[in-house]
Amino acid sequence: MLLNGLAAGCIYGLIALGFVLIYKATEMVNFAQGDLLMLGAFVAFSLIEGFGLNYWLAFLGAVLFMAVFGYLLDTVILRQVIGQPQFSVVMLTIGLGFLFRSGASMIWGTETRAFATPFTDGVTKVGGFIVADVNVSIVVGTAILCGVLYAFFRYTRIGVAMQAASQNQLAAYYMGIPVKMVFSLVWAISAGVAAVAGILLAPVSLIDTTIGLLGLKAFAAAVLGGFGSIPGAVIGGLVIGVIEQFSGIYMAEGFKDVAAYVVILAVLFIRPQGLFGNIGRKRV
Repeated sequence: MLLNGLAAGCIYGLIALGFVLIYKATEMVNFAQGDLLMLGAFVAFSLIEGFGLNYWLAFLGAVLFMAVFGYLLDTVILRQVIGQPQFSVVMLTIGLGFLFRSGASMIWGTETRAFATPFTDGVTKVGGFIVADVNVSIVVGTAILCGVLYAFFRYTRIGVAMQAASQNQLAAYYMGIPVKMVFSLVWAISAGVAAVAGILLAPVSLIDTTIGLLGLKAFAAAVLGGFGSIPGAVIGGLVIGVIEQFSGIYMAEGFKDVAAYVVILAVLFIRPQGLFGNIGRKRV
């Protein structure tokens, strides 16, 4: 049960990671992040079932496709609302989420879909326990992706430029960093991360147009970890996943569905900045 909770928490953490990456760079809250997960899973389904690609090629192709999609989404649409009130940005991303779900239902239909993976039916024995390979793949995949992102932001020039732009956009611009392009690249990375989460999740919950609603629980995970903290997003997701899993066993029926929001309310009362966030103040 703990591993099941960690696997679910990894998915929440990856979606929350997309929330945090975009917020840190652009101060936008993307409520369509969960729907990018849904689109990534459907693209992988089409590459496997429609084009006959193997799982790994479809995995890479779906991530690259969603990265390009995220880049164009910022360049064509979201860049137009920079400087507008936050409420306008929130409503735009919510509207985009509805648009993505409607478009997916027109292209792929409303039935649940599934595709074969190397982990679907396998099990692994750990000590005296038997665990599903799909859960192991989610945990391992999340760890690898977090390591790759850490190395990218720490050791590459464009990664350092993204950090600079997220801390002070004007100073980064004066230092010659193409801030607009950096923002688009952040959206590309965020969409790619969402695609990874969707593909890893597909063998567990299957694919339909409603799986993007997991973004609401991932938003709770991002707030729990501290909305500006990248490690906090992943840890917040793990905490939410484990609490949700065990509350479904030991608490009253139905509490599992609201456990994430109960946790976030408690944290906001005690520590409003989240577990790993810092209190920021702006002079207006």
